[in-house]
Amino acid sequence: MSDWAAWTGGRGRVLAGAAVVTALLLSFHGAVPNRVGGLGSLLESFLPWLGAVFAVLLVLAVVRRSALALAALLLPAAAWTHLFGGLLLPPPELGADDLVVVQHNVSDENTDPVGTARALAGAGPDLIALEELVPPAREVYAETLAAEYPYRVVRGTVGLWSKYPLSGSRPLDIKPRDIEDDWERGLRTVAHTPRGDVAVYVAHLPSVRVGTSGLASSRRDESAGLLGDALAAEELGRVLLLGDLNGTVDDRALAPLTARLNVAERGLALSFPAGFPLARIDQVMARAGTVGALRTLPATGSDHLPVVAQVSWD
Repeated sequence: MSDWAAWTGGRGRVLAGAAVVTALLLSFHGAVPNRVGGLGSLLESFLPWLGAVFAVLLVLAVVRRSALALAALLLPAAAWTHLFGGLLLPPPELGADDLVVVQHNVSDENTDPVGTARALAGAGPDLIALEELVPPAREVYAETLAAEYPYRVVRGTVGLWSKYPLSGSRPLDIKPRDIEDDWERGLRTVAHTPRGDVAVYVAHLPSVRVGTSGLASSRRDESAGLLGDALAAEELGRVLLLGDLNGTVDDRALAPLTARLNVAERGLALSFPAGFPLARIDQVMARAGTVGALRTLPATGSDHLPVVAQVSWD
């Protein structure tokens, strides 16, 4: 059999079918139901990794010498590029009026809060949002950051450090109904920046769990809805949300947030877990502004990687 005949024969139908299924999952992930084990949210949490499925299928198609499979692989390639290709483009130049922010879940088990605080400040941000602030580390962060970030607000286990004055600070009620313990993981404040006043929200949504029954996310989903209501009621035009949202921007459970705020246009910035990041659950979103670039910083003593973003205002 000639090489051409080997490539154009009927082989590779299973690979071609897998390529079509991959393309369908990328293009119509919203159609995957959440009622059984949260399958839709689970898929959307790791949606970019379907690109790895494409890579495996590509290798197998070449080994199999299947023109049919290679042609079918154009479908998931186009779908993935449409969804995520823009994130791989070079970041825009930092504008004179851009706001640089850092978001980091510092971990309540972090044994090096001084080193973590210095690493975050070393990125030169205007604002630093932190979650899982617990004593005595909370006081260490305050002391280490005080010189460069004289303005701060802490509510429960979340806090914001700023180079600019803050006012109107208050806690956010994003506590799920079935949590009876003390639980304060959200705040709202106004940063008076040279670019104008910005309402800054810092939030740490409840964790999700993946088990044999699927994705357990009811608390996270409820908390996201409450946060979305708070954002909808915000009167200031410029809004910034920084937080460990325990969900990706593709996850439908964060629709109360992503429907109201712009998400990053550049950078995959996978942030969790720090040792081998699989998903970006640390987010920076903006209203009346563009999150032009998002990237991770080197690992600290946390199980999350810090993310740094530049935000330009409309």
